[in-house]
Parts: sequence; C-alpha cells; structure tokens
Amino acid sequence: MAEKKNKSKKKTTAKKSTKTPTKSSAKKTTKKITKTSKSKTSTTTKKTTKTTPKKKPVKKTPKSPPQTEMQKLVIDAIGNRYLPVQIIDEIAEKIEEHGISKKKIPLIVDRIIQDFDKNRIDPSEACGIVGAQSIGEPGTQMTMRTFHYAGVAEINVTLGLPRLIEIVDARSSPKTPMMNIYLDISCRHDQKKAKQVANQIEITELNAIAEIETDLTNLMITVKPNHDTLENKGISMKSLVKVIKKIRKIDAKEKKGTIVIALDDPSYKNLLDITEKLKDLKVKGVNGIKRIIIRKEPDEGYVIYSEGSNLSKVLEIEGVDPYRTTTNDIQAVGRVLGIEAARNMIIEEAYNTLSEQGLNVDLRHIMMVADVMTADGTIKAIGRHGVSGEKTSVLSRAAFEITVNHLLHASRRGETDFLQGVAENIIVGQPVNLGTGAVKLVMKRIKPKKKVKK
Repeated sequence: MAEKKNKSKKKTTAKKSTKTPTKSSAKKTTKKITKTSKSKTSTTTKKTTKTTPKKKPVKKTPKSPPQTEMQKLVIDAIGNRYLPVQIIDEIAEKIEEHGISKKKIPLIVDRIIQDFDKNRIDPSEACGIVGAQSIGEPGTQMTMRTFHYAGVAEINVTLGLPRLIEIVDARSSPKTPMMNIYLDISCRHDQKKAKQVANQIEITELNAIAEIETDLTNLMITVKPNHDTLENKGISMKSLVKVIKKIRKIDAKEKKGTIVIALDDPSYKNLLDITEKLKDLKVKGVNGIKRIIIRKEPDEGYVIYSEGSNLSKVLEIEGVDPYRTTTNDIQAVGRVLGIEAARNMIIEEAYNTLSEQGLNVDLRHIMMVADVMTADGTIKAIGRHGVSGEKTSVLSRAAFEITVNHLLHASRRGETDFLQGVAENIIVGQPVNLGTGAVKLVMKRIKPKKKVKK
C-alpha cells in the first residue's frame, strides 16, 4: 500500500512538474511574440516615416482688420477699379470727419481715382530725365546767398544753390557745419543741466579762460586764469594743471591761484613755441565744435545749436538725446548711423533747401536722386567722380566730361557700347529706348480679298 501511495505521489509530482514548464514556456513564447511584434511595428513605423513626407506647417494668413461701414461703401463705389488700402482708409476717415452724405461717396471716389491715375507712372517712362529736369529747372531760380539760420542768431548756414551743390556733390565736409543737439527728458527743462551739457560740448581753449604772460628775463610763463569763467565752464584748477602738463618739456605748478610754467630746456625759441602751444591748447569740449547757442523752444525745452559738427563724439555725452540729434554733415551721418540714415538725410536736406526758397519739387524725384547716390552702400556724388563717371556706356561718359580721355581709355580697353541709355542714342542719331521708343510693333498688312462677281 505504501509503495502504491508513493507511486501515486510521484505521478502527481511528475504531472505538476510537466504542467509548470508549459506555463513558463508559454509566457516566454508570448514575450518573444510581443517583442517581435514590437520590433516589426517599429520597423514598419520607421519605414512609414521614411516614405511619407513631412507635412509642412501651414502658414496662417493674417486676418485683415474688420471693415467699417464707411470703408465698405467706399470699396463698393470703387468696384473693379484699383486704389491702395491706405487711400481707402483715408477717404473713409475724411468722409466720417466732415459728415458727408452717402450719396456723394461715388462722386468723390470717381474724382480720387481720376487724380490717382494721373499721378501713376506709365510703363517705360523716362523717370530719371523727368526727375533731373524737375530738380534742375527750379535750381536755376535759386539765390546764391547765405544767411542766418531761422530763429538762431549769429550762426551762418549755407543755403540756396551752394547748399544743393554740396548735397549732390557729396562733399566730405560742408562749408558751414552745424548741429541741432536735443537733450534728454532729465536735462530738457532744466537750464543749469542744459548749460552743463553745453559746456561739455563747446570747445574751450586756454587763451579764452586765462591770461598768458611770458617772463623773458627768467624764461618763465605764468598763466593767470579767470576764476569766474572757470566756474561758469565747470573747470577746476587741478584739471587745468593736468591739461597743461600734457605739453612736453615743461613743468607746471600752481602758486596762489596762478600756474607757473618752467622749461626743461630754457631758451628764447622754446619759450615762444610753448606760448603759442598754450594759446591753442584745448582744455575742455569736443573737437570741431567752435561755438554753442542754447535756446528755449516752445513745447520742447532747451535745445543746443552748435557751429561746427562732430556727431560721433556728441552722441557719447550724457544728457544728449541720440535719437533726435541731427547734423548737416551727410558723410558723418553715413559713417556713424549707416547708409539708410544718410539717404534720409540727403532727402531731408535737399527738400528743405528747395522748399526754403519757395520751390515746390515732388519728394519722389529727390528720393530717386538719393537712391541713386546711395545704391551701392556708399555715398556717391552725381558727377564724373561718382554716378556719371561709373556709367557702363562709353558715349554717355564722354558726353558728360573729359571726352577725349574717356574715348582713349575705352579704346585701349576694347569696351563696347550697347546703346541702351539716352545720351548715347542721341549721339548716334537713333530713337531712345524709353517711352514710345521702347515699344516695337510689327504689323502684317494683309491684302483685301477680291470679291468674286456672281
């Protein structure tokens, strides 16, 4: 019996043992299947990602601002015709301002479209010639005089034709350089602070604030500063001694409110040389700015007007507003602020000089001249050293200035003229490729068929 029981136990254990491995193997197989399935899915996804192109992000078009009733009425009146959006907005604003009735809107729009079409440039129009004519013809009516700057006493500024020639020639420095220096909010309405800024800008020489005496017997120089002017200019005695000590081969000492200067190599010639150097010695201020005038402008506060210009150094001074400070030196504006600022300066200066003489020139012509002058990133003169001298056409260069030299250089280089401009076509005696000359029409003349008699 015991043996049977043992056998039966062994059978059960064997059965159990046989059952357990099947479960584990099943689990393992399921794991393997899941792994393989994952790997397959991953490969399939990879393949799909490779094959399917990435969708580009759709750019959202900016929503146009909601139109008012008046704008809709104006657009309806325009119909199939064209007007810029800005003009449409302006028309709608003006109609609302003046309280014009809706019945008159179509008439107003018709008149505006007529004027707009008149001012549009026709295709292949000679805009360069028209621009040159519109600036050059009223330029002959300009005066040759220079007079005071408007509202500022004792500052002479070149105006009229000489100033226009300066702008067009892109001179390195104008005849009468000047600056309009605007101040920060902190200094704008305070007279003392405005004066302090002006003292930092205006150049002060030793000769203007002190008396220089030479002692020929002892070969010594004594500088007697005026203490009132020192206080007004904000200069201390220590700073004055420091500035004088910068001169070579001298020794300066302060004695009872005066400065005594001794020479390292005492001689009559050295004494005269050093006295001349002391007279022209710069104590304070910015180089190039000789004189300053402070004026109180309405709705602005204190503004500094300077005779002379040094834009880069003035912008570094505390209290100066760098965003509004201007100069009439166009080349300095180009160096400090860039070519775009120089272009704007050319437009502004040319327009102001013409309008000051009472000459109404369209701003677009002046803008075109400024664009031509600053097209390649540098300020070029309109002359033989600039725009006219760099033309591709040989005949147009020869027609402008130094005819023989241009023709000799061109023949030496073997240049060809494609006759695309105005001057070269006129020289040759053929129509210019502008306006009606740019259009080439060929028409076939077909003979009318003879009517057959019945």
